[in-house]
Amino acid sequence: MNKKEIADIRKRFKLDTDLLKIGEIYNVYIQQESSEIYHEESRSFSLLDREQQELFLANFKKVLGGKLDEKLFEVKFQPQEEGQVDHTQRLLYEGLQADEVSDWKTNMQRIALKMVEDHPYEKDMVVTFIRGNYFKTTKRKTDESDMDFRDEMYTTSFILSSMNQTELPKSSLVFDFAEKEFKSNVLMDPVIKLSAPIGGFLFPSFTDNAADINRILYAAGKTNKPDYQFIENVLNGDEILTAEEEKTVFEEIVKAVIGDEVNSRTLAGLYDEINQMLVIKAESDDEDEQPPTLDVTEVTRVLKASGVKDVSTEKVERAFQSVVEDKTYEMKASHIVPSYASKSIKISTKVADIAISPQDLRYVKQVNYDGKRCILIEVEEDTMIEGFKLISEELLE
Repeated sequence: MNKKEIADIRKRFKLDTDLLKIGEIYNVYIQQESSEIYHEESRSFSLLDREQQELFLANFKKVLGGKLDEKLFEVKFQPQEEGQVDHTQRLLYEGLQADEVSDWKTNMQRIALKMVEDHPYEKDMVVTFIRGNYFKTTKRKTDESDMDFRDEMYTTSFILSSMNQTELPKSSLVFDFAEKEFKSNVLMDPVIKLSAPIGGFLFPSFTDNAADINRILYAAGKTNKPDYQFIENVLNGDEILTAEEEKTVFEEIVKAVIGDEVNSRTLAGLYDEINQMLVIKAESDDEDEQPPTLDVTEVTRVLKASGVKDVSTEKVERAFQSVVEDKTYEMKASHIVPSYASKSIKISTKVADIAISPQDLRYVKQVNYDGKRCILIEVEEDTMIEGFKLISEELLE
């Protein structure tokens, strides 16, 4: 899935839309440190009152919020072993195809049990499953301007799960108008934190408006903090790398090629070359084109274009092999380069912390002055500190 496909289904979670219909909702209450289900409830989503529907719809949008490979991860299922009946891909697919609500509920219950058996939770949890249909209009051709845009649609059945912690409400002081006195208000019913889900998933994944039952979209509770144990043991998914981890992989590959010392001009050129790949993709009219990636060939090209000497494809291949043990590995360019829209590069020293944009990195140098290491920043305007204009001091030799 790409971010546009996720954004499209996400915005459909609202009341009174005919582009996304939710059939059943199944809620499971799990007590902390428990390995069994405390309570369960299955009913038609349409039978909930509007206020409850609004709360759940907002929760489902939260599950699908965040950036790909930072908070949302497309996970490929592990192959099913012969005779394995509780593989999550199988449970979800059968639940999706089930004609009887009881059959879909049974399969979701088995997934919920896998959650509690995986590891006990520190707080009471509510796990919600929904089953529904998502409709997306096809692209209209130029000679179909008079056609009703709903005449042709992509239709995909889906299952979405949301995991939410509970907490006891805080006691408060209230004023009783009837008795005309102040009273303490102590509520014992746990509050389900639907505004801050700690995880979830969407099945199946969508690729070019077609369902991909071999992949699932996993949602982490925090950015760059996926639950690897949950992915492996509950979802039966393959290993994943976060954007943060893939940036580290790139850095290790580059270090394996050129060493761990580099000047600012080379580093700025490296980022510029990769950012240019993203700019070209953004200017492309092809929405279905895959995001640019960096393989051995591209890393070799980028390093040469950045001014690095003695770079060869063979040397880069060896670096890939030593870091990821795969010469065919590809990294998403968007994971590697810092944001060009902000001062995303942080320079930390004992004296000061400096934030600059990647395109300004070439104006920063480390120099030796009077026997001491200093950071030199080239500026085009006067430097102001606390309302004072700094005067120019003696030039560096």
